[in-house]
Amino acid sequence: MLEAREIYPADATVFVALSLLPPWCWSSIVESLRRGVRPPDALDAALQRHYRDKPGERAALLDRASAAITRGERSGLAPVCWEEASYPVALTTIVDPPPVLWTRGSPDALRRPSVAIVGARAASPYGLSVAERLAADLTVAGVVVVSGMARGVDSAAHRGALDAAGATVAVLGSGADIIYPPEHASLADAIAASGVLVSELAPGTPPLPMFFPRRNRIISGLSRAVVVIEAGERSGSLITARLALEQGREVLAVPGNVLSGRNRGAHGLLRDGAKIVESADDILEELGMAPGAPPVLVRETDPVLACLAPGEPSDLDAISERTGLSATRLLARLFELELRGAVSRVGGGRFVRA
Repeated sequence: MLEAREIYPADATVFVALSLLPPWCWSSIVESLRRGVRPPDALDAALQRHYRDKPGERAALLDRASAAITRGERSGLAPVCWEEASYPVALTTIVDPPPVLWTRGSPDALRRPSVAIVGARAASPYGLSVAERLAADLTVAGVVVVSGMARGVDSAAHRGALDAAGATVAVLGSGADIIYPPEHASLADAIAASGVLVSELAPGTPPLPMFFPRRNRIISGLSRAVVVIEAGERSGSLITARLALEQGREVLAVPGNVLSGRNRGAHGLLRDGAKIVESADDILEELGMAPGAPPVLVRETDPVLACLAPGEPSDLDAISERTGLSATRLLARLFELELRGAVSRVGGGRFVRA
């Protein structure tokens, strides 16, 4: 077997070590990385700040990180580090992006425009049917469907995308080698065959309750919009919707039966201004991807291109400030320019003019 340094970037072990620190350390770590601090220096600074009385913590963390990479290799997992060009740019814009994403499948699915579909685990036949239909129609339109592979709406959304022969992204609340719920093992295999399984948690991490609310920020962070189907008043899907709003993503909701009580959360979102979804066209229109829209041409006078120079990478915040575009709208335009070869992405969520 090749050594980890021959397969992954030199700092992969350091990034995995950073990910093993408590999540409340991550915001300050990412701030350091955004300022250009080298990953080993960011690790040392975090240890000095939070583990000053534990001089052996650095070596212990690096040992655990090496063990995680080895276990990941055996399970077919690959770590995608924050500074790699393959790390999803949309996720770099949130307050606390994970230093590492563990992936099984094709990380290319993380580079494409995505929409999250989330909702009730105990979904009605109507909710399951709507999730499958929306996911299939979005997939046909070239959008990647993101969800959490939970029972109910999540799994229906994944299956709808797969039935349309498309890629879908499943964000897990466990290590990417631990499938939960266990009856979704075959679904996980199908997702990995054409899309990707993703987790911020090291291989072998069990699906503990505290991990699921945190993984919701990744579901919304990867996506340009979040669609809620059949969310009750205490639904975890409402956490995803709240996080999406905090991250500047669009929030949409599907109306449902007013008698069952399972739709009160989604209807509350609609009362608060979320766009109503009756078909995939409603979602595509909100994203500026409505069917029949003319292609966006790449011109020298393009305001986004004008903010970029060859060989001078810029991050999303800098481009947003120069153009006046919101992060959601800007990401959509950058994806279009990337597909047309006008811009390229580099590590750390930055773009450069090609």
